Amino acid sequence: MPAPATAAATATATATTTAEPPAPQPDRPLTAAEKARAEGRPQILPPGFVPATLTAVLAGLLAATAPLGRPAVAVVVAVLQAVTAAGWFRLNGMWPARQGIALAYAGGLAASVGLLATEPAHAPTVLIGTIGVWLLLVVILQLRSHASADERLYGLTAAVASTALTVLAAGHLAAVAESSDAVVVGAAAVAVAVLVRALPLPTAAAVVVALAAATGAGVGAGQLTGTGTSTAALLGFAAGACALIGHRVASYDYPSRFVHMTAGVALPLAAAAPVVYVIGRALG
Repeated sequence: MPAPATAAATATATATTTAEPPAPQPDRPLTAAEKARAEGRPQILPPGFVPATLTAVLAGLLAATAPLGRPAVAVVVAVLQAVTAAGWFRLNGMWPARQGIALAYAGGLAASVGLLATEPAHAPTVLIGTIGVWLLLVVILQLRSHASADERLYGLTAAVASTALTVLAAGHLAAVAESSDAVVVGAAAVAVAVLVRALPLPTAAAVVVALAAATGAGVGAGQLTGTGTSTAALLGFAAGACALIGHRVASYDYPSRFVHMTAGVALPLAAAAPVVYVIGRALG
């Protein structure tokens, strides 16, 4: 009886043609941030206590070497610059990015060498000039890239920001020549701010308590170094605020553990460097 078979085949073909088309597959795997967003998980993960402890160790080394002069501080700053360059690229999801990291780190080292080789009064010129030269190098490298226009723009943005932050981290080295006491006070404030911020407190309360603790740490360090109370309190508050900004940036977009152990360690200190230099110059 062919009629039933023909009818069954027709029904099967009709069901096949009316079925919904399969969902389109993504062109690339989802990133950790995209997965977190799709699953409704928080995308802001602050660095924990271990990165805060490492930041405090770096800050302690800065404070300990500040009275020894610029060559000693330059060693600590070189470590800070290396972690800053690597952390910023990884924070932007660009890994491996060895060429960009190496270029940003070379800019930081060039700034440090320039600061060591010139008079303290020329520090702003050295830092700004180094940023300008390295930004030109970054643009040239991106123009020679064979990547798409969007990828080149994204790489250019990450490389520019990484280079600028890495060079500005040398502000601690510039500040030593003006006032080693300012470096001690600023480092103490950053260390205390990130340690308090790592405590299991509500975000708003943690920020307020961290700022208050940074101000108090600045005053305490100022008493040890002979810095005026009001100036030390101002520097402690400003350095603590910059440290919290750097800490917040390192928490953005569902970062990985590698981000926490690089950007989460370095950005609080790197962000505080310009403030330490400016107030240190006023003290000097």
